[in-house]
Amino acid sequence: MTVTSPARPGTGDVWTVDDLQDLPEDGQDYEIFDGSLLVSPHADVRHGAIANRLRRLLDRQAPAGLLVGQDVGVSAKRSSYFVPEVFVAREEALERGGPALAPADVLLVVEVVSPGNAGRDLVLKRHEYGVAGIARYWLVEPRKETLTVLENVDGRYREAAVLSTADVCRADQPFPLVLPVAEIF
Repeated sequence: MTVTSPARPGTGDVWTVDDLQDLPEDGQDYEIFDGSLLVSPHADVRHGAIANRLRRLLDRQAPAGLLVGQDVGVSAKRSSYFVPEVFVAREEALERGGPALAPADVLLVVEVVSPGNAGRDLVLKRHEYGVAGIARYWLVEPRKETLTVLENVDGRYREAAVLSTADVCRADQPFPLVLPVAEIF
């Protein structure tokens, strides 16, 4: 279940990335959309396994200067902050530190779609990542066992491919890669 809180309790102020450091380590995932706090339980084991497999597959092929990572947030704007399951970013961006990656440093974000948060991944994040200018967005759907590849064109994503476990994802961006989709699942 997802709970949305429009303002910080007792303050009436909107949530910002800086407020996240004060939240407890309580088994919940926290993100911010347009100043509202989005709270979700941690993903299940299969969800985590898929994200980890994909991260490892990408990491094996990533060239020097690019980092494939997890558990780092992307600040779409000061009042929005999302944590993709997997991302590819310029390594120097992570060296600079800060509470979140800037969209200009992120070459790819990947979300593993959860049944309880499908709308967030398929609609909200797709829109926000697109407007922020992130070049590529991949959606991994465990129930369908598909990988949807989206490319940013003028701030909106267009579907470049929907791949099943019988397919191999071949791409030049964010770096040259060959990825058998079946190995994700």
